[in-house]
Amino acid sequence: MTLTKSKYYFEALDNYPYNLPDCLEALNYALSYDPEDADSLCLMGRIYSEMLIDYEKAKLYFEEALQCDVTNLNTPRYYIKCLLDNEDLDEAEKLIEYSLKIKGIDKCRILIQKSYLSEIKMDFKKALEILKEAKKFAYDQSMLDFLKSKEKFIKEKIPKKKKTKSKAKSNKKKETN
Repeated sequence: MTLTKSKYYFEALDNYPYNLPDCLEALNYALSYDPEDADSLCLMGRIYSEMLIDYEKAKLYFEEALQCDVTNLNTPRYYIKCLLDNEDLDEAEKLIEYSLKIKGIDKCRILIQKSYLSEIKMDFKKALEILKEAKKFAYDQSMLDFLKSKEKFIKEKIPKKKKTKSKAKSNKKKETN
């Protein structure tokens, strides 16, 4: 990363998401210096995904970022979120599995997204198992608190078992006696 390109990338990052015009201006400068900078392409993908809700255009930027640097630690996290938001579940699953193999990646956050994928598929028990695994990779209290609240949230979504008719009848008989 050249010094000038870095300056513009950090300026764009500093302005995201509160000042999008300045962010885009700085990001376009950064990309003009290095059109293959994975971090700049990832940020452009985030703008299209998170702000403009144009998932297809965002996917193009994320894919290009991954092609330019397959070991980039930022791109998978945001690309997975984009895929989940766009309901591209098979692609998201493949990217999650690939991302967990990248050295230095925040496994806890990737596992949270894997849990979210299971939650979308209505497999709540699997989502809870994945969150339990994510706790092993959480290294601060705020993340542990988040994981606990997420577990509680998912447990609330699990359908409660209905009482069987025979149990309900026996309870009624006990009440009348």
